[in-house]
Amino acid sequence: MKPYMNRIVLKNSVKAVRKAPLVSVLIWPIWAHANMSTVPDNHYPLPERGDIIGQNYQVIANQEDTLIDIARVHNVGYEEIRSANPDVSLWVPGEGTTVTIPRQHILPHVPRTGIVINVAELRLYYYPDVSNDETPWVETYPIGIGREGYNTPLGITETTIRLENPAWYPPRSMREEAAARGEPAPAVVPPGPENPLGDHAILLDIPGYLIHGTNQPDGIGMRASRGCIRMYPEDIESIFYNIPSGTQVNIIDQAIKVGGNEGGDAFVQVFKTVDTEQANIDSLKAMLLSQSLAEEVELAMLENQRLNDLFEQPDDQIISLSTFYQSQNENDEEAIDMDIYQMITQIDQRHC
Repeated sequence: MKPYMNRIVLKNSVKAVRKAPLVSVLIWPIWAHANMSTVPDNHYPLPERGDIIGQNYQVIANQEDTLIDIARVHNVGYEEIRSANPDVSLWVPGEGTTVTIPRQHILPHVPRTGIVINVAELRLYYYPDVSNDETPWVETYPIGIGREGYNTPLGITETTIRLENPAWYPPRSMREEAAARGEPAPAVVPPGPENPLGDHAILLDIPGYLIHGTNQPDGIGMRASRGCIRMYPEDIESIFYNIPSGTQVNIIDQAIKVGGNEGGDAFVQVFKTVDTEQANIDSLKAMLLSQSLAEEVELAMLENQRLNDLFEQPDDQIISLSTFYQSQNENDEEAIDMDIYQMITQIDQRHC
C-alpha cells in the first residue's frame, strides 16, 4: 500500500466546519485501501519498519478561525495545537496566519493490539483486528482525560458494554460538591444536549470509567474530566460500532517516546508532563538502546547539555535524534578557533 497525493481541506470557520472546504497551501497524503476507497485521514497503515505515522502540515487561518476550531477540523486536541503553535493567538490567530497541524506521531512502545491510551500525550490509538489479506492499520484520536485529583487510572482493562444515547448518573461526590455550593445536581441526566457523555459511551471493566463523547468538544485535548476518557463526538461515533466488547484497553503514561522511521532514523518526543525527577538522560539513552535505535558509540556522541534542555523545557514535539549530536562542523570550528588563538599567541610572543 502506497500513499497517493491529494489536497488538504480546511474549513472556513466554526460555523462552516461541516459545510464549506478551503484548499490548504500544502499537499497531504491520503491513504487508500487496495480497492481505492479512501480511508479517513486518521487511519494509517502500520509501517513495515519503524514507529512513525503521519506527518505535520500547515494551513492558513481565516478571520473567523480560532486555534480550537482548526484543531477540531484537523483531528488534534487543545494541548497539541497549542504546543505546535506557541506564538499564535488561541482565540484570534488572524487572517492569513500559518498554523502548524501536528499530525505526525510516534507509536507508543507497547504491544500494538486493541486500544492504547497514552495519557501523557492525550491521545488514543486503536489497532483493529484484520484478516490475513488486509494490511494492518492504526486509528488515532485526541482525547480528554482526568484533571489533577481525578487521574485516569493506568493499567490493562477491556471494553464491556456499549451505550447509545446513554443517561448520565452524576457520582455522589459531584452531587455533594454541587449541594455544598447551593447547586443541587440531579440524580440522573437523560440523553440530550445537556448530557456530558454525548451520544455514545463505551464502558470499561473499571467501575465508573468510560470512553465517551462529550457536549463540550472544546475540552478535547485537556485534562479536565473526573477520570473518564472523552472524545470528539464524531470520533467516538466512528469507532463505536467497530470496537467489540472484550477489546483490550491499555492505559499508559509514556511521557517520553522514542521511535524510528522507515529509513532507520531515530526520533525523540518529550511531553510537558514528564517527571524530570524520574526521567533523565540515562533513561532516554536506555530506551534508545532497548529499542535498537542507537549504539553505545552513538550515544557517547550526544550533547548532554542539549538533552538536558529538552528535559528542562519539553515542548511535546517530535525531534530528530541527530539534532543532539555535535556536528563535525562544530568540531572543525573549535579546531579553527584554537588555531587562530595559537597563531595570535605566537605573534604576540614574537613581538614581546
